[in-house]
Amino acid sequence: MLSKGFEVEMYTGTPQGDIVGFSDRIVADLHGFAREPDSRNVEYTTPPLCRYERLLCDLVRPRQQLRTYLQKLGDYTLIPGSTLALGGGDRFYRSDPANPYHTYIEQTYGTTVVTASIHINIGISDPDVLMRACRLVRVEAPLYLALSASSPFLNGEITGSHSTRWSVFPKTPAEVPLFESHAHYIEWTEAQLALGTMQNVRHLWSSVRPNGDRRPYNLNRLELRICDLVSDPVSLLAIAALLEARILQLMENPLLDPLVNSQLPLSTRASDLVTLTDANELAAAHHSLDAELKHWKDGQPIQARDWVDQLYHEVWAIAKKHGFSCFLLPLRKILREGNEAQKWLKLCEQGLDPQAVLMQAIQTAANDEAALARELCQPLVA
Repeated sequence: MLSKGFEVEMYTGTPQGDIVGFSDRIVADLHGFAREPDSRNVEYTTPPLCRYERLLCDLVRPRQQLRTYLQKLGDYTLIPGSTLALGGGDRFYRSDPANPYHTYIEQTYGTTVVTASIHINIGISDPDVLMRACRLVRVEAPLYLALSASSPFLNGEITGSHSTRWSVFPKTPAEVPLFESHAHYIEWTEAQLALGTMQNVRHLWSSVRPNGDRRPYNLNRLELRICDLVSDPVSLLAIAALLEARILQLMENPLLDPLVNSQLPLSTRASDLVTLTDANELAAAHHSLDAELKHWKDGQPIQARDWVDQLYHEVWAIAKKHGFSCFLLPLRKILREGNEAQKWLKLCEQGLDPQAVLMQAIQTAANDEAALARELCQPLVA
């Protein structure tokens, strides 16, 4: 099994769904939390681990700690979803006014970056294998967005997108190629820094990127950045299990590399795959599991839900061999019942407004986390 870790961005606010920023205080008072440019969301990171059972508690424990801290500040809680769902998109609330990079972000992007998401990191030490994995995950990233979409609201309105976050998020630089080798990634990154299209090595905001201690030179993990915030830790582990199993499958069969295995014309394959994938990302942002995508192998249309189902069956034996197939099982429920955005929109169709839906989701998330902590992580939480 590969090592896995999560970067979790979450909003803080009231049980009524109003987002209120405390990240400067949280970072000062609690160990293990990091600030984002806007104070309304805060991030925590789980250490890289191989076993999903331990990862579950590492996802739950910081949230329980943060909930306890917020209660001391007043009637505050954690808010599901990946956008400023009920309002607040008209201004930036700086968490660190003296930080020049944050100044650049506020002035360049405004509140389109004030989103909450999940980044999934998978440890891969061999740079050639890492680049191959980045290529495969890049062309299949829309599927992970489809599974995780949780931002159908913005400023109190139903937007028409299941992932409003990815619909508005400023992917940077605007054009990111499929990296054909580690050398290609180094050369491209150095060129972007020279051109100013990237302010620093962290300023690569694409659906997936190579990551490591000294980018772009020393790399040790793949970082999937496209996912909306997944409130349910069990569902998040299922999405991570699909990602890990797919990478393990690629390690066993390097010919899964889209630059090798796609039937698109060889002379333009690399750029065609990027164009196809960008369109798929947009379609998944709008319609998630109901989106019609084009498969990277042959360009043929396929519904996101059907594609995920195909991969699920394809990687099951690999996950079973490595001992984590049980963690794939919740994907069946997501495919059957819908992701968080689809569930929320269904409630709106039944007559609830976005605030009522969000208030219900806030309470559900708190209850579910408490149950997980009580049943599975009690010795660690106590």
